[in-house]
Amino acid sequence: MNTFQWIEADKRHLWHPFTAMQDWCAPDHELLVLAGGEGALLCDTEGREYIDGNSSIWTNLHGHRHPKLNAAIRDQLDAVAHTSFLGFTNPPAIQLASELIALAPKPLARVFYSDDGSTAIEVAIKMSVQYWQLKGRPERHRFVAFHHAYHGDTLGASSLGGVGIFHDRFAAHCFPVDRVSNLDELDANPSFKQSVAAVVIEPLIQGVAGMKPWPRGMLAKLRQWCDAHDVLLILDEIMTGFGRTGTMFACEQEGVTPDFLALAKGITGGYLPLAATLVTETIYEAFLGTFEQQKTFYYGHSYCGNQVACAVALANLAIFREESVLEKLQPKIRFLTELLKPLTEIQSVAEVRQCGFIAGIELMQDGKVPFDWRDQVGGQVCLAARQYGLLTRPVRDVVVLMPPYCITNDQLIQSVEAIRKAVIEVCGG
Repeated sequence: MNTFQWIEADKRHLWHPFTAMQDWCAPDHELLVLAGGEGALLCDTEGREYIDGNSSIWTNLHGHRHPKLNAAIRDQLDAVAHTSFLGFTNPPAIQLASELIALAPKPLARVFYSDDGSTAIEVAIKMSVQYWQLKGRPERHRFVAFHHAYHGDTLGASSLGGVGIFHDRFAAHCFPVDRVSNLDELDANPSFKQSVAAVVIEPLIQGVAGMKPWPRGMLAKLRQWCDAHDVLLILDEIMTGFGRTGTMFACEQEGVTPDFLALAKGITGGYLPLAATLVTETIYEAFLGTFEQQKTFYYGHSYCGNQVACAVALANLAIFREESVLEKLQPKIRFLTELLKPLTEIQSVAEVRQCGFIAGIELMQDGKVPFDWRDQVGGQVCLAARQYGLLTRPVRDVVVLMPPYCITNDQLIQSVEAIRKAVIEVCGG
């Protein structure tokens, strides 16, 4: 099949996520059909190359076709691809759990596998509710989340979301959630201290909110509040985990250990779906009992603990050790900081935000007034950046740059220059 035939078949048969399909299927809309990759680069069916500027939706860490990741998958396939994790276990899942616990802040001690970021959060939510039921405190059934948060699209994870477009249509079917903007609002509502099961937050930076960093020290204060009021803390490190903020886990930077740590995206280096919810021994022990006591956590997926996914996740962690990934990332973070500074001189750039190897460039009219959301200015800029060799995706009118760690300095220069040219082309100035 040629590119035209691929596009024609896509428009006839597929339904894409987060996509206005009428616009997608319009006759004049040219689809980009990606067919290959190497390192930080992707190529389409026409042979054009692009820098993967958002790591294939924030998942790819070490680049495409990394030989160690490829080899791990091939080696595991020579043994077995998948067996049930319900009533059985397997070596890759056991070894990965051991290595994750060794890396994670103490006292996290147990690993529950699922499929993706949404389900990692779903696990934490349902465990929280059942934990308090088992502790004889069923009145603790509500959750606190933050305005503009996004924690996934399964129903429980969606309940926590503070972005209306993902949440409002299903609000009548959601878990009970109270939303706050800051820590002061926690103390402003006395009922939180009696009715809340857990507080959920993305540590250091909110992603879908527009790559907005939290004030330094805020996470540590939130942990203190939870401890003082016997409330559980769920950290959503789906995006921030595995080095994105400069440390293996974002919570390390403020010395915080959660009761639940949700991991996905980069856990397999961006190769296969896998998620893990890490919990403390205290949480785990509440679920121990005889069959007749019915304390079991009745939740799971067919592909929990999948061997191929766990094997490539183990190879991902080995790359961190063997290739000194976090150490080599630090100068790239500093170099990115310097590259981003001139963007603030463009009239339509309201703010440039950065947290580790995550950057968001917010666009506004004259740098002050939001664009009409219907104009999709962020989307236009990302589309324009393609002609300069960069693929990325906006969060509304915030252009995101979150490349694989293997990106070269020259490719970083090209990425930021592509954004600069695209912003000027679309917005002027």
